[in-house]
Amino acid sequence: MTAHLTRRALLGGAMAAVAGVALAEAPQRALRPRLRGEGAGQAATAAARAPLADLIAAAQLGGSVGVLLADARSGAVIEEHEAGAAMPPASVTKAITALYALGALGSDHRFETRLLATGPVAEGVLQGDLILAGGGDPVLGTDQMADLAVLLRNAGVRSVAGGFRVWGGAIPAIAQIDPGQLGHLGYNPAVGGLNLNFNRVHFEWARQGGNYRVTMDARTDRYRPDVSIARMRVADRDLPVYTYSGAEGVDDWTVARSALGDGGARWLPVRRPALYAGDVFRTMAAAQGIALPAAQEIASLPGGTITVARLQSDRLSVLLRDMLNFSTNLTAEVLGLTATAARGGNASGLAASARAMTGWARQALGVEARFVDHSGLGDASRISAAQMVRALVAAGPDGALRALLKDIPLTDADGKPLRNPPAQVVAKTGTLNFVSALAGYLRTAGGRDLVFAIFTVDPDRRARAIAAQDEVPEGARGWNQRARRLQQQLLQRWGAV
Repeated sequence: MTAHLTRRALLGGAMAAVAGVALAEAPQRALRPRLRGEGAGQAATAAARAPLADLIAAAQLGGSVGVLLADARSGAVIEEHEAGAAMPPASVTKAITALYALGALGSDHRFETRLLATGPVAEGVLQGDLILAGGGDPVLGTDQMADLAVLLRNAGVRSVAGGFRVWGGAIPAIAQIDPGQLGHLGYNPAVGGLNLNFNRVHFEWARQGGNYRVTMDARTDRYRPDVSIARMRVADRDLPVYTYSGAEGVDDWTVARSALGDGGARWLPVRRPALYAGDVFRTMAAAQGIALPAAQEIASLPGGTITVARLQSDRLSVLLRDMLNFSTNLTAEVLGLTATAARGGNASGLAASARAMTGWARQALGVEARFVDHSGLGDASRISAAQMVRALVAAGPDGALRALLKDIPLTDADGKPLRNPPAQVVAKTGTLNFVSALAGYLRTAGGRDLVFAIFTVDPDRRARAIAAQDEVPEGARGWNQRARRLQQQLLQRWGAV
C-alpha cells in the first residue's frame, strides 16, 4: 500500500419568479454605485460607471441574468437586474444547507462510526458477528477504515466466529443524488448512513500492448486498496462510453475501448456504499492480521450489541467549511437529511427533506424558494437573486456562515489576481452546464459590508445539452468562462461602492 492522494485532493474532486426585491422596509435604491474616486484603476472605474445592463449584454450569455447588491446590515438595495427572476442556484444551495444544518445540529455536532459485536471476545475470537455501523459520516475515508482496524486489533480481536455485517440505515439509502445526471459522474453518487471516500471509486487504465490494464481502488491519503464491490470491463464499441449494471451484487461497469486512449483515471460513483465500506474495511483488517468473511448488508441493528471501537468525525463547522470550499455534494445531502431528521421532519428521501428545508428557509429566513435537494445538483431548484440576498442578510455579515465561505480572489481579464483588489469577497460558487451562480459577502476597501447574488442560466442550451447526454457539451466551457468574467466585473464594480 502506498501513499497516493491527500484528503484535501479527494475533497477537491435549478418555481415561478419570486415577486419583490425589497430586503428591508422602504429600501433605498441607487441604480449605480457610488464610486470611491481615484485609485480603483481606470478599468475598474469604467466598469463601475457603465450601465449594469450594458455589462450583462456584453457578456453574451443569452438566457437570464439575475443580479442584486444590497447593504449587508440594512438590506437596502443598491443595484439590481432581473433580481426577482427565480433561477437554478446550483451549488449556491449549499449555503442554505449550511445554515439549515447549523441551526438543527449545532457547530459541535460529530458523526460516529462504530464497530459492534453480538458476542464477547474470548481468546482473540469474537463470539458472534462483527458489525460495521455507520452514523452518516460524510467524510469517512480509507484512512479512517485503517484506523478503525487498528482499534479492532487493540481490542483483542484476531478473528470472528460469526459473520461480518455492515449497516447504513442511519440515513435512507438513495441510489444517486440526481437521476437526471449521467450515471458515471463521480459527483452524483449514492447516499446512505455508511459512506466512504464520498462514495466514489477510483478507476485507472493504462494501455498494455493491444489491451488495457484497469484497476478499481479506494485510494486516499495513505492507502490504495483494490476493491471487489466494483469492477470494470473494456468493451469493443464507440458509444455509450460507460454502461452500468447492479447485477450480482456488485457495481458492474463497462467502458468503450475507443474512449480510453493511452491511459488515464477518473472517479466513478459507488451505488452500494455500505458494502463498499465493508469491502475496504475487510482489507484493512487483514493488514492487521484479522481475517473477516465477506461483508453482508443488514437492514437493522440487532439488540444487545457491544461497542468494540468507534471513530468520530470532525466538528460540523469543519465539515461545513470543507463542503462550502470544495462543494462536496455527498456532504451537503448527508447534512441536509440529518438536519431534517433532527428537526422531526420527513427525511425519507432527498425530495421530502428538501421540501422541509424549503419550509424552514421560509420561516427562519423569510425566503421564498424551492429546493429539490441539499447540494444544488438537481437543476429543478429555484431561487431568485433577491431571495438569496435576503437569506444572506438574515444570516448576517458577522454570522457563522460568512466565516465558512470561500475566499474569492479578484482577477484581471487573464485570470491573474489583482495586486490591489478593491474589495474582499467570500462567497459560494455554483456551476452546472449553462448555469453559473455566485452569492456571498463583499467588504469594500472603505470597510462597508455588502451582500450580493449573481445568477445566470441559459435554459434552452442547458435543455439541449441534457438531451444530448454530453458530459461537456459544445460551448459550455466558453459560456461558463464568460459568466465568471461577468462576475468578476461586477465584484470589482461593487468594490467602488
